[in-house]
Amino acid sequence: MVRTPLTPEERERGERLGHLLRAARGERSMVEVAACAGISAETLRKIETGRAPTPAFFTVAALAVALELSMDDVARSCALVPV
Repeated sequence: MVRTPLTPEERERGERLGHLLRAARGERSMVEVAACAGISAETLRKIETGRAPTPAFFTVAALAVALELSMDDVARSCALVPV
């Protein structure tokens, strides 16, 4: 299966998500947050650094719960156009 290259907008949205997650994580360790969300620390690291700019919905939802973020806040923060 050949993956379609990401658009600049998708990359930017991924960067925004990474910044949001890093800020929400605060002083908590990456390992702690990842375990709480049921994902690997490497997956969280890739999302936070933009190396995985389009994570699965359920991964984002699990991280939102672990970080006590609403999905509305996540969507607003990652939107390319102000909502």
